[in-house]
Amino acid sequence: MRAAFTAISTLAAALALPCAALAQGAAPAAGSHDYPTAERVLYVEACMRDHPGAHYEMLNKCSCALDFIARTVTFDDYDTLITVANASTIGGERGSEFRDSPAMQDKLKAFRKLQSDAQRACMIAPPPQR
Repeated sequence: MRAAFTAISTLAAALALPCAALAQGAAPAAGSHDYPTAERVLYVEACMRDHPGAHYEMLNKCSCALDFIARTVTFDDYDTLITVANASTIGGERGSEFRDSPAMQDKLKAFRKLQSDAQRACMIAPPPQR
């Protein structure tokens, strides 16, 4: 019984170091802001939907675009920009506060420029016209 416990302890100790190294490798790149995983997934899914193409290629290009954005703005700033961009598409009076406000229009322009820069840096072609 004691030999089995010693073997398990040795195995656990041997696995602890590689697991710790892998966990450090999963950390965000230096100079990159930390974005929640769910937000990253939502951005990449939307990007892939807007830019049809080979699945694996667009997965990598859209991930690259979000990494570019994460290096450029904090998550709080990104959250504000994406909220304004999404809210500006609301029709009628409810969306007019976002569409008609000069401050919100400036944020929308900043987000569109940021997205354009990210797409250019990651070689994402403009989306097809619908």
